[in-house]
Amino acid sequence: MATTIAVTSGKGGVGKTSIAVNLAITLKNLGNRVYLFDADYGMANAHILMGVNPEYVISDLISNKVTTDQLACDGPNGLKLISGGAGFIDMLNLEQDVRLQTIRAMQSIEEKTDYLIVDVAAGASDGTTAFIAAADRVLVVLVGEPTSFLDAYALIKATHLEKGIIHFNVLVNMAGSDDEAQSYFDKFRKTVTQFLDVSLHFAGSFPMSSKLRKSIVSRKPVCLDERNAREVLALQRVANNIIRSPMNATDGIRFFERSPQGEMVR
Repeated sequence: MATTIAVTSGKGGVGKTSIAVNLAITLKNLGNRVYLFDADYGMANAHILMGVNPEYVISDLISNKVTTDQLACDGPNGLKLISGGAGFIDMLNLEQDVRLQTIRAMQSIEEKTDYLIVDVAAGASDGTTAFIAAADRVLVVLVGEPTSFLDAYALIKATHLEKGIIHFNVLVNMAGSDDEAQSYFDKFRKTVTQFLDVSLHFAGSFPMSSKLRKSIVSRKPVCLDERNAREVLALQRVANNIIRSPMNATDGIRFFERSPQGEMVR
């Protein structure tokens, strides 16, 4: 059965979308069928990082112009992309029933994918928490800065109190070293669990990388190049840590039917 992973952050500028794109490619390179759903409606930019130009975006699905299958476009290495569209002001504040419509629409691809990676907008808006609650697992991306910690805490608090989410995977991005990343995570977890009854799981870290910056400019994800061994191995560790983590058991609408707990990346 398919597994869904929501990738989010408390604030912008921490590399969330880049992590989502490269995580999706990593899972695809490991032999899985993968869809990436850019759910940052109206401000989507995963397609830019991937070097593709979608013919259709999520607004075409909402208006019944296309099906979910028609909406998905081909990305690198056979990855499928569903774009939220960029520059569409009317998509920034969708009504709740429209958000639920798009979540339900993903159910039509359940039998065609092993992993659905959902790149969720940063922050703690109703739309963000709704998408997180509809996924099996959530990955929170942060960097080692007080503002990033504070915003990630606010996101976790809102998602926990409003949606009942208990398990959160945390990735420390732009880390100077593995030890530094672990230290940042330990401090963050200590602060969060002091005030909230949640469980934080260390998904791993992604290094400060000039190759990543170059890949963004070239629109070729860093994990496509096997020469970038450090970056590729980092995302493989992250992928396996996430898939081994507990799933959230929430009521309400979900992207797919619940998947078996604790499956490994194939």
